[in-house]
Amino acid sequence: MTREPWPPWRRQKPPAEPLPAWRQEIEDADTTSMGRPPETRRQAVVKLLWVGLWLLYLGAPVSDLTGGHHGAAATTAAALGLGVFVAGYLVLVFFRTNHPGPPERWVHLVLVGETALALALPAALGKDWLVLLVYVAVACGAALSAAESRWAVPGVVVLLAAMGGWKDPGGQFFASLLVPALLGGFAMMGVKQLVHTMRELREARQTVAHLAATEERLRLARDLHDLLGHSLSLITLKSELAGRMLPDRPTDAAEQVADIERVSRQALVDVREAVSGYRRPTLAAEAAAARSALASAGIEARFHLPERVPGLDPDGEGALAWALREAATNVVRHSGAAVCVAALAAADGAATLTVSDDGRGPAPDHAPGNGLTGLGERIMLAGGTLATARSGDGGFTVRATVPLSATVVGVTREGG
Repeated sequence: MTREPWPPWRRQKPPAEPLPAWRQEIEDADTTSMGRPPETRRQAVVKLLWVGLWLLYLGAPVSDLTGGHHGAAATTAAALGLGVFVAGYLVLVFFRTNHPGPPERWVHLVLVGETALALALPAALGKDWLVLLVYVAVACGAALSAAESRWAVPGVVVLLAAMGGWKDPGGQFFASLLVPALLGGFAMMGVKQLVHTMRELREARQTVAHLAATEERLRLARDLHDLLGHSLSLITLKSELAGRMLPDRPTDAAEQVADIERVSRQALVDVREAVSGYRRPTLAAEAAAARSALASAGIEARFHLPERVPGLDPDGEGALAWALREAATNVVRHSGAAVCVAALAAADGAATLTVSDDGRGPAPDHAPGNGLTGLGERIMLAGGTLATARSGDGGFTVRATVPLSATVVGVTREGG
């Protein structure tokens, strides 16, 4: 059954998958009971029925009206006053229980009118109407802020005691209403606070989901930038090299084309792994790829990378592998260097990868690009730091540091 939006300017968000009718009814009921404002007419009716259920305790005033104890004019005026009182009570409880902000001026005006009616009707018609002050206490707990309700609810209970002492001296009827008025008002304060807490938790959950989605987008952006930047740079270099070899050296050119095919296939695999969230590079693999890229660009690679660093966990190694890839790619694309040096050392509970070149280096006012910015985010997620500087011979140096999970006692064989 199609539900019309309620209020008209709001739209009910459809579920991700259609629900059975019985389940949808439960969802609608839960939506109202769990503190969400009603979004459809059905939800509004459900909430109104829950609020109106407590009007059954108005049996004493209704019995007094229908019992013929008053004249026609008094009965008509009392019925009208009771109708206005019930309407005001329903408006306050219906609209204000889910309202997070401070009460507007109309709320105070309605409460003043409700209190005036709750005092005037018992004064004119007798003790059976004292129960109206219980509803006023509940409305105060529902409509006012916590600071205002703390004094408003006890104040209404005091008015109930005073009016009961006047209209029912020595009786037990008004005394039996004091505890329900006090507990009902404070219970409604607790319900309202619970609704606000649930709203805050729901908003926090939505914020966490938004942050998680944002972080995933950033991860994909970093992975795709690093993967495609490196692979495309290598493909470009090998394509230019193959073009220069043709037509004099077709055999060498064919080898370069074969390398281009291999790199492109590997890039496709890497992109699929990155999108799936399983991409975690290793230093050994990135060192081999970096040597190949540097050799294709005519840059000598001097790598001093141990096969194993005690205490370097997979996350830390992955972050350093990304740093090696990004640094080598920048050397190939921008440095114009003849030599690229990479070294990995462990000291003071941290592993540090340093990549430097003897090229021209960036301009003094050059801002870091997307690659270095994303690399800094990767290293930070691994609990490390990233630093860049001009090297002593005019080139550029990238230094990435990640913490070790255990004390490093040494390193093994270096490979160059």
